[in-house]
Amino acid sequence: MFLGAASMIGTTGAGSKSTIPHEFDVLTYSDKDLNEVASIGYTVHNIVISDPNVYSDKTITEIKDKFHRNSVFIGNSRGTYGGGLVSDDANIRKKTISFVEDMCILSKKLGCPSTYLRPGSLNEKGAWLPHPKNHTDEVFERLVESTKKICKIAESEGMFLLLEGGYVSPVYSAKRVKEFFEAVDSKNLKFNQDPVNFLSSLNDAYNTKVFLEEFFTLLGKYTISADLKDFTVIDSLMFQLEEEYIGHGMMDQVYFLTRMQEICPNAQILVEHIPRDKFKPSFTETMKYSDKAGITWDNYSL
Repeated sequence: MFLGAASMIGTTGAGSKSTIPHEFDVLTYSDKDLNEVASIGYTVHNIVISDPNVYSDKTITEIKDKFHRNSVFIGNSRGTYGGGLVSDDANIRKKTISFVEDMCILSKKLGCPSTYLRPGSLNEKGAWLPHPKNHTDEVFERLVESTKKICKIAESEGMFLLLEGGYVSPVYSAKRVKEFFEAVDSKNLKFNQDPVNFLSSLNDAYNTKVFLEEFFTLLGKYTISADLKDFTVIDSLMFQLEEEYIGHGMMDQVYFLTRMQEICPNAQILVEHIPRDKFKPSFTETMKYSDKAGITWDNYSL
């Protein structure tokens, strides 16, 4: 497996100790940025794309060369298209579908292993925010139909669509995600394991090994990558979780990494949702978990 960073470049962090992340477009990534990623020990960094239609062949070559000379793989691409795949406005859905189709085409040229499939939300304030109808069959079916259209382009380009879900989204559990894969029925639709997103109860939070195993059992054959992060339960009358820095939370990371190694030994595992100055200590903590799990990370090589 390959250990990388998700949005280390440009991010201002997330969770209980910092602010909401802001991700910079890959067009702004510098040699200094990528050298910092590599100097910590990461071998992958994902890329953020605001407009997939502004990249010339020259620009694409320059980006690929920049990653290569700093010994960093280009990870999954993430387009800034919001939650429109499930919008109740047909024009918004059509525009968003077109955006993700263009992401497939550009990502293939850049050499990305996959491009992000964001399930979306009806909440106009954000694609990862709850809405009363997000868990309904109506919204689920809209996501299925939008994804089927995108998959036609993904299949023709040989590009994987990388689904990430979460409890607030239309794909809110391991079982619902499996139903989604079966409904879309495309060999180019894959899964990014990000279990923290799916926590929905104290039972999940206090029994993370059991919680994790459901995702590996039901979705292992679709999994090609994962985001690595952690969480903690907040002392409160109401059930409340917050993301936490790796090494300070409650997730059974040794079990998580062990199972990822078993089901997908070529996976890219990306540390996510922390401020830039926390990526180095997070790498150190991940190495401790890796030693306990008996995992040796793959190096950069072409």
